[in-house]
This record gives sequence, C-alpha cells and structure tokens, in this order.
Amino acid sequence: MPGIQLAGVVPKNSAEQFELAFWESIKDSSHVSDYEAYLKAYPKGRFVALAQARIARLRAGAAQAPATAAAPATPAREPARPVAPPPVKQLPSKPAAPAATAAAPAAPPAKPAAGRSEIRDCPTCPSLITLPAGSFTMGNNASDPSEKPAHEVAIGAPFAIGKTEVTVGQWNACANANVCARIPQAANTHADAPMRDVSWDDALQYLKWLSAATGKPYRLPTEAEWEYAARGGTATTYWWGQQMTQGKANCKDCGQPWTSEGPANVASFGANPYGLYDTSGGVWEWVSDCWHNNFKGAPADGRSWDEPNCRVRVIRGGSWREGAAYMVASTRFRYDASVRHAQNGFRVARGMK
Repeated sequence: MPGIQLAGVVPKNSAEQFELAFWESIKDSSHVSDYEAYLKAYPKGRFVALAQARIARLRAGAAQAPATAAAPATPAREPARPVAPPPVKQLPSKPAAPAATAAAPAAPPAKPAAGRSEIRDCPTCPSLITLPAGSFTMGNNASDPSEKPAHEVAIGAPFAIGKTEVTVGQWNACANANVCARIPQAANTHADAPMRDVSWDDALQYLKWLSAATGKPYRLPTEAEWEYAARGGTATTYWWGQQMTQGKANCKDCGQPWTSEGPANVASFGANPYGLYDTSGGVWEWVSDCWHNNFKGAPADGRSWDEPNCRVRVIRGGSWREGAAYMVASTRFRYDASVRHAQNGFRVARGMK
C-alpha cells in the first residue's frame, strides 16, 4: 500500500483523517498489538480486513519461528504513534540534526534544583521530585495548532511528580499484589525500563493501589503540572535550549543509546533543571486532562481540564519512536483512555498535604 500523504499541519479533527493517520503510523508494524489497537479504536474502519489479515499473518509467523521478541519494523515514513498521531511539527527553525556520535556515557544522578527535594514513600514506589507553586507560559504559538495559544498558568500549590516514568519493576509490584494487570513486555526487558502498553484506565488502577499502599493521594499530573515540570523552569523550545542537541532525549534523532525495538531504560539521559528524567522521548505519558483541540478556554490555575464522560485523554512528551520535532516541551496529543499502546506509559504525581 502506498504511503498516505497527510497534508500540512494536520489536526483538522475529522474522524477520517485521524483514522488515516493512525493506519499510516502502524501499517509497517510487526507488532500484533498495534493492529489490535487499531481494531479496537476503529471496529468499522476502512482497514479492518487488512488489520485482521496482518494479525493472522504475524501470529502464523510467530508459531513457526522460535519464541523471540519481535522487533518492530522501521516505518517508511512516520514512526508508529497513538490514535491520531501528532502532526508533523512546523517549527520556526529546525536545524539539521548533528551526525550521530558514540553512545553517550551514563548520565550521573541528578540533584533537584534549589528549593526542591526528592522523596519516596515505599521501597517499590516511584521516586518523586517536589516542586513549589509557580507560574509559567504553557503552550507554543510557533508550533502545532493544538499547542496554541501560549498562555500564562499559575500553579497555586506545591506538588510532587515522578522523577522518572513508572518502570516495569514498579508496575510489577502492583501486579504481584494482584491489583494491576500483568501486561507482557518484550523479552529481556529490564526492570528499569519504562512501563508501557498501559491505558489511561490501567494507570488509574496503579494509582489507586499506590494510594492505598502508602496512604498518600497519588494521581496523574494535570497537563499544566506536567508541562511546568517538564520545562524545568525554562521557556525555550526544548528544556535544554532552542536547538535540538543529541544526547538529551530518547528519540530516533536524539543520539545514543537508541534502538528501534524499545525505549531506553529510565534515566539513561540527563535530567532537566528540576531533576526530572525523560520528559522528552522514552514513552508518551498520560496526564489527567480530557483532550481539547487547543488551549482556548484552558484553566489558568493548573487544574485538570475535564469534561463529563470524557474518554479521550491527553498524552505528552513523545516517545522513542518519534523524531526530534516531537521532543519540544509543548508536544501534546490524545488517545482513547481504554486502549493500550506500546508507546504509552505514565509518571505519577501527588499533592503535598
């Protein structure tokens, strides 16, 4: 099938265009789960028969081959992304990425910026960075339409947010307690790999367990809290500056360590000025907010922007499969709350009371 050409800066918010974008993003995948996600999102879609045929072929091949982890095929154009993948970003100036160099050395442990601290509520709990109340400019007037308008947000109360994305080992503590689903990961996945293939609903189940186990009010960060933390006190395109720099994030254009098979372990790259790792790349991260097509009418106080019976939720930060343009601090998109996808994970947050 020839590649589907998506015109310009996409979201026109038509169901047909979202479906075409989703199919384009997975059409070369060797993961059954990608086609299953399509069928769940579009049970009457135009590519249902083809998706079912791909699933049958992949399962037949797996039955004939030794049991090994299947590596995703390199897509012809865009990397596989969640439902209605983000449009190709039109950045005001996009420098050519420097040539890849040798693998970056392991990042030294980061210290939280002045006035912040690191806490951990139990041995298997995610480490948290405490952040004070503060104000920042959210969004980006020079990027994707969904990130406009840039607007001032005041975070009125201190909160704590995960130092890294929730890891496989941390998730498995909940699975071992027979609360969270035991979601298969690729063979030889390290306990420090970011947990992925989790839905928004899965994330809420983990947070409910974590809150009960610790007596602390764990939750997903709001979208405003997430961007406040991800920017690390900066106002530049990327948290590290205006230019893409290799060795700063886990993406296909970001330098080593990188592999198409899966994301690097958490904290393989340096932390932002607030001491948070992997806010760019790694896995897409669920936040609490309902999806809105832009920031018109968005709350200015950092609270979650919700709607009754909302089933489409915001994801932030890009993943290891994306290119450099998706590493900007304002990158955002959406996904159905009930669907698992191999690029989706999350980090936790909680109040300080």
